[in-house]
Amino acid sequence: MNKIKVGIFGFGRTGKVVVNEFIKDGNFTLNWVVRRTQDENHKYASTLLGYEHKEGEIFSIDDIDNLFYKKNNVDVIIDFANSKAVQFYKNAADNGIKIISAISKYEDSDYKLLEDMSLSTAVLYSPNITLGINFLLIASQVLQKIAPHADIEIIEEHFREKQEISGTAKKIARALELNQEQHINSIRVGGIVGKHEIVFGLPNQTIRLTHESINRAAFGQGAIFAAKWLINQSNGLYSMEQIISDMFMKNTPVY
Repeated sequence: MNKIKVGIFGFGRTGKVVVNEFIKDGNFTLNWVVRRTQDENHKYASTLLGYEHKEGEIFSIDDIDNLFYKKNNVDVIIDFANSKAVQFYKNAADNGIKIISAISKYEDSDYKLLEDMSLSTAVLYSPNITLGINFLLIASQVLQKIAPHADIEIIEEHFREKQEISGTAKKIARALELNQEQHINSIRVGGIVGKHEIVFGLPNQTIRLTHESINRAAFGQGAIFAAKWLINQSNGLYSMEQIISDMFMKNTPVY
């Protein structure tokens, strides 16, 4: 099988971990990495991360012009940068390059750009691209249908510096049709990457669904899972929930 050629937007704290996961995976070739600044321009992500071989040439956002994607063609773009990066890969979509966005929050105008690109190529958007959190989201909706009268609370725990309420917690609340202000409980302490727990309170029993990101590598592994799936899809806008839901239905045991 031919390796999947990948370009990645973002080389910050999470981006570097994601890049490392793709370098380690034998199914992919990392062609390039785009970052906002000129720092380490035209060096290689692999050598910066301690590898001996050269893989993933570093470009700045200023290098993206109308010919960039023709000169640096890839199969899939993975975006872990910021909400404005979407403005720099329209030409990629027009050339049929598939797109995976793991941006936590878009302005409406930027998200509209992503939607428009799905007319030209396959686009997968998932604010939290970890496999576990998307399974948690589907499983909680199934459980709510089984026990519609259960009391439900969402607990989200993150590192101390994270000020806002978790976007993933808000998404869970929307999916379960819960009031965010009343049913999301936030904890901020050092040493936590990210943890989400959904508590279902029933007479005489409690059910807890929990997902914890122990390392940011989970985001890279989620992106790898998504890329392997998206490479065979036709034009359209997809989500990790769709993939997990479909697999959930196909693999639910029948007694």
